[in-house]
Amino acid sequence: MAKTVFITGASSGFGKASAKLFHQHGWNVIATMRSPEKETALRQLENVLVTRLDVQDATSIQNAINAGIERFQTIDVLINSAGYGLMGVFESARSEQIKSLFDVNVFGLMEVTRQVLPYLRAVGSATIINLSSMGGAVGMPFGSLYISSKFAVEGFSEALSHELASLNIRVKIIEPGSIATNFRENARMIDNKIPVYDPIMASSFPRYHQLTEHLEKSSEEDVAKTIYQAATDETNHLRYIVGADAHFFIDKRYAMSAQAFTDQMRHYFIG
Repeated sequence: MAKTVFITGASSGFGKASAKLFHQHGWNVIATMRSPEKETALRQLENVLVTRLDVQDATSIQNAINAGIERFQTIDVLINSAGYGLMGVFESARSEQIKSLFDVNVFGLMEVTRQVLPYLRAVGSATIINLSSMGGAVGMPFGSLYISSKFAVEGFSEALSHELASLNIRVKIIEPGSIATNFRENARMIDNKIPVYDPIMASSFPRYHQLTEHLEKSSEEDVAKTIYQAATDETNHLRYIVGADAHFFIDKRYAMSAQAFTDQMRHYFIG
């Protein structure tokens, strides 16, 4: 009997790439997104259910779960891929921007997980995979809001992995670096109206590029392959780093003392 994966944010990016890959491996796929009426490619695939889910709408979450269970009877793996980036000066951020980011990246992820858990418990052996970022392990200037949302995902996932271990439900964290499509171009930017920050921000982004331009960027397909590995390797491995640039920063974090790493990052980005 084919296993079933439930994916949020499947309209694009890591979610869509994962939906295609799991389908290629013979899985049933519940591909959820805010606007399923716009999706065409996934609808053409056999054993793929495209249905609406907005992580900020608890009713839509339950409706998507019900539709998936009705179609495939079970959920074996949950992939929390829905989310977005927000970059820029923290002091310039509006309170509604901060709330919206955490509603999607953190609270929405938690609500989906909470509602899917009864079905994962019923399977007897299941996996939850949460999309984080190298920013879930490393703080960088002008990413304070996005990065703090991913730090929250990491803490939630790590604690939950212990809580669910005796129930035979594994929790995995995926930490991608930049992908071939530029993250900054795809992220929402905070409109800065405080001039004192302009020169710092103007130098920080090019410094990141200079540090990582020689490193091979991962693709959405690379991330999807790592997600599939996490779903099927049957290990208790918690974190999966994807991309040479992610390793560049995260490996340093674990290799250095906390203060030495902080000093190194300050040197990299501020000088």
